[in-house]
Amino acid sequence: MTPATPAVAWDPAQYLRHADHRSRPFHDLAARIPHTPDRVVDLGCGPGNTTVTLLDRWPNARITGVDNSPAMIEKARRDYPRTAFRLGDITGYDPAADNPAPDLLLSNAALQWVPDHADLFPRWIEGLPAGGVLAFQVPGNFGEPTHTLLADLCASPRWADRLGGLHRPAVLHPTEYLNRLTALGCTVDAWETTYYQVLQGRAPVLDWMLGTGLRPALGALPDQADRDAFLAEYAALLAEAYPSASHGTVLPYRRIFVIATKD
Repeated sequence: MTPATPAVAWDPAQYLRHADHRSRPFHDLAARIPHTPDRVVDLGCGPGNTTVTLLDRWPNARITGVDNSPAMIEKARRDYPRTAFRLGDITGYDPAADNPAPDLLLSNAALQWVPDHADLFPRWIEGLPAGGVLAFQVPGNFGEPTHTLLADLCASPRWADRLGGLHRPAVLHPTEYLNRLTALGCTVDAWETTYYQVLQGRAPVLDWMLGTGLRPALGALPDQADRDAFLAEYAALLAEAYPSASHGTVLPYRRIFVIATKD
């Protein structure tokens, strides 16, 4: 979780309000990893709630979670003291600097915050042992109303002077990931899944976005009155784009998955 723009501090409690929906892609990714690793590094581990589940799958593996949020690492260490967690930034991570180097480098819903993250692949693949795996999943929903409405609102006359130039999370097309990693000498398994998440509660899509996507905008609005006004406008737009029904509010959420095995 490595934002490149001002942002409010990560709030583990807010992030975990939708823990079931946020963790499902992680488990779907882990289920397709083609070997049993000895040493795992989870980049952008957040509060550690998914990282620790890897021990259920691979009980003999040495697993370390890395995140650049002090709040997330503090919660992970407090809640899961038997698992290793450390502060660190995705952009500076080098598997060759770990001893021993991981044979599984994992990242769940974090690389979208790192501009030009695919440029990190050569260092990561080089640092993995033969047969090592880079596995990640990222959101692929940046063309959906959650993000297009947010971008339009930030660029509107009322907010453009403060929010118009914010960096927005971004990912590549799955084919581009496949091509880049194949060129680095990997066998690549890439796919997409759209989850139709049924959210509950009042303004549930806004609540979802408060855990992640809204952080850069809120970080650029230090005045609480401005934040409240911005959120009220955004909430009204979301309510129209994602109407509620008796069973809840449906949020379609596309995810991109990549597993690259070093030949």
